[in-house]
Amino acid sequence: MYQTLLTDLQDGTLVVTINRPDKLNALNKDVIEELGKVVDEIYNNAEIKSAILTGSGEKAFVAGADISEFTTLDAAGGSALAKKGQDNVFDKIENSPKPIVAAVNGFALGGGCELAMSCHFRTASENAKFGQPEVNLGLIPGYGGTQRLTQLVGKGKAMELMMTADMIGADEAKALGLVNHVWPLAELLSKTKEILQKIHTKAPIAISKVISCVNDAAKADSNGFANEVKRFGECFSTEDMREGTTAFLEKRKAIFKGK
Repeated sequence: MYQTLLTDLQDGTLVVTINRPDKLNALNKDVIEELGKVVDEIYNNAEIKSAILTGSGEKAFVAGADISEFTTLDAAGGSALAKKGQDNVFDKIENSPKPIVAAVNGFALGGGCELAMSCHFRTASENAKFGQPEVNLGLIPGYGGTQRLTQLVGKGKAMELMMTADMIGADEAKALGLVNHVWPLAELLSKTKEILQKIHTKAPIAISKVISCVNDAAKADSNGFANEVKRFGECFSTEDMREGTTAFLEKRKAIFKGK
């Protein structure tokens, strides 16, 4: 079905593996196009409750963009490339109503770091490395990196990382709040799946509203508080809220249907 991605759906979690190991899973036009398609599938397929993005092999999550595709572009072409990626992949991942988590298994550089940051949160293997080295090429991040890195690690550290093009390891990334958990590579996927299995037991509509509200906060949206009030109210018209509150009062486990 896909040329550059492997997909595996088990227990409601779709594992999407970027599969160009000879190129350290670098993003090219084909990968971006297929990621857009797989994100549409995540949105629309009721069997998919959550997703994990990862890279094939043990060296790289995504080691950047395919620079050979940049050499013929002018200003308009560069802007169009960035906009297409943001609209079709990165923003769509960030705004997915279902959790999408990056399991970073090695290098996450440039567009790879940006891809990981567009996910709702990140887990990492002990050998993971993060960086935005675009200034080495006379460029800046174009897939949301300047915005999301600042949201995640703060202005000062984001400035330093993007201006020096330095790479940081998994432990420093965790200390900065860029990743939530660091595990041995062999445990990365199973541990990440465990978190998602826990999320699957919660009310899906409420989960999607948490995603929307937290995204508002990350963007310092001036309507964030008002949106929370509105979405809180909307929960009261769901069957899941009736089930959740009834189950709590009856001292039993809730069974949510996403309605």
